[in-house]
Amino acid sequence: MPLVCLDLEGVLIPEIWIAFSEAVGIPEFRRTTRDEPDYDKLMGFRLELLKKHGLRLPDIQRVIAGMEPLEGAAAFTGALKERTQLVILSDTFEQFAKPLMAKLGYPTLFCNRVVTAPDGTITGYRLRRQEGKKHAVTAFKSMNIKVFAAGDSFNDLKMINEADGGCLFRAPERIRRDYAHIPCVDSYDELLAEIERFLEKN
Repeated sequence: MPLVCLDLEGVLIPEIWIAFSEAVGIPEFRRTTRDEPDYDKLMGFRLELLKKHGLRLPDIQRVIAGMEPLEGAAAFTGALKERTQLVILSDTFEQFAKPLMAKLGYPTLFCNRVVTAPDGTITGYRLRRQEGKKHAVTAFKSMNIKVFAAGDSFNDLKMINEADGGCLFRAPERIRRDYAHIPCVDSYDELLAEIERFLEKN
């Protein structure tokens, strides 16, 4: 039984930290895993920035409440779930993602959690495990499941390489250039076509 594993931000929903950056007017929050390969370094930077500006989890959640999936994403996930199983593997956080999962028809989501103080201050975060996306794909494969994976950032590369098939989706030029051996598509129609070719072989 084949399985599709997709990244979330930049693939199905806008980048949450970029939307937050625009909402609060602080450009430094625009840094994402498209820019910084070291996730722990990136999150450390974000936590310090939140502390510096006195911003808390409810401030981020208010921005997320007004967000919508990327144009065409809900229809794409619906079409995909008619064809095969879908799991979202993301480095986002449960406290961020829930409202947007409702707008995507509640696909299965594996992600992380932020740690908060009683006043909503984000004090840290808990990963499922280091390189959680890659290890999830490895676990699925250990059950004799053929896996197709797609994402857009540095933190998706190991997941894609571990899968039986996969591609980049709307990846920035730097990643396209440095990882030219991985196919890259730019529309949901193209992504669905890649997945359908994989399903036909598996």
